[in-house]
Parts: sequence; C-alpha cells; structure tokens
Amino acid sequence: MPDGKPPLTLWRAFVPRWAHLPLSGEGAARFGGRWNPEGEPTIYAARELSTAWAEYNQGFVQHPALIARLELEGADLADLTLPTMLEAFALQGGIHRCEWRAALDMGDVPQTHAVRERLLAEGFHGVVYPSFMSPGGTCVALWRWNGPDEPRLTVVDPEGRLPKTPASWL
Repeated sequence: MPDGKPPLTLWRAFVPRWAHLPLSGEGAARFGGRWNPEGEPTIYAARELSTAWAEYNQGFVQHPALIARLELEGADLADLTLPTMLEAFALQGGIHRCEWRAALDMGDVPQTHAVRERLLAEGFHGVVYPSFMSPGGTCVALWRWNGPDEPRLTVVDPEGRLPKTPASWL
C-alpha cells in the first residue's frame, strides 16, 4: 500500500527469545499495553534507537535485548505529539500520562484504550506518542500491519541473521 512517501524508520527492542518473530505483536496482545487491550496484537517501536532501548528497559536493570530496525510504509498514524492533532480529537496532553495499568486494575477502560478504538474507527493504523522513558523521544504503537490493504512493516535484515524458527533457543 505505497503512498509515495519514504518509509518511516522505527526501532524495536524486544526479548531475544522472540528473534524469529520480529514483526509479531503477540507479546502486547498477551499482556496488553498503554495503547492496546489484552488480545489485540500491537507493535510498539520508537522513532529513535535510544528511545527503543529506554522504553524496553523501563528505567530498570539493563536486560538483554534484540534491537531491530523496521521500515513502515503506507501507515496513517495519528501523531498525538502534535498539539493540532490533540485538538482535532479534543484530547488534552494528559492522555500521555494516562495511568492505564491502574485503570485496568480497577476494572476500568484506560483512556488510551478508548482513544485507540476511536482512532481505529477513523481509519488510523496506529498512534505516535511521546516516550515516557526518554524525554524528547517518540514512540509508535501500530495496530494494523501486513494484511490486505494495510501498511507494510518490514524488518531490516540484509544478511539474514535473524533466526527463522525458535530452534536456536532449544
């Protein structure tokens, strides 16, 4: 679904055990996240390499990680780092400080999950938001990719170094 724009470079840091599935959003589906409820696959990535690392570690101990460069083409992303986009959706900057885990713990729908549903209904494939762990950095939560009429997400692996199966962990 090329749109004539150059691909957007993203960086994704993830648990090395899943090196054979760099484009899977199943981890996010399993546990839920800031921009997705449980059961909904989502790719979380960053626009900067340092932001991907900071978000992966969440300020804690430096865990082993695989960092992959991704290229995204044809995505319609709601850039909620822009005041004009926040205004267009009648959102406040506080959306970025949404205590989504606390809301889930109380049995409530987090504000970010409600915004996700609204953006999906309006045809967006994902959202751009400021990094919580890397001030000045930006992240992307991608809800739809690599299906018919959906944006194309690829991993940059020119030498084919990523494993194709989980066998390397056995």
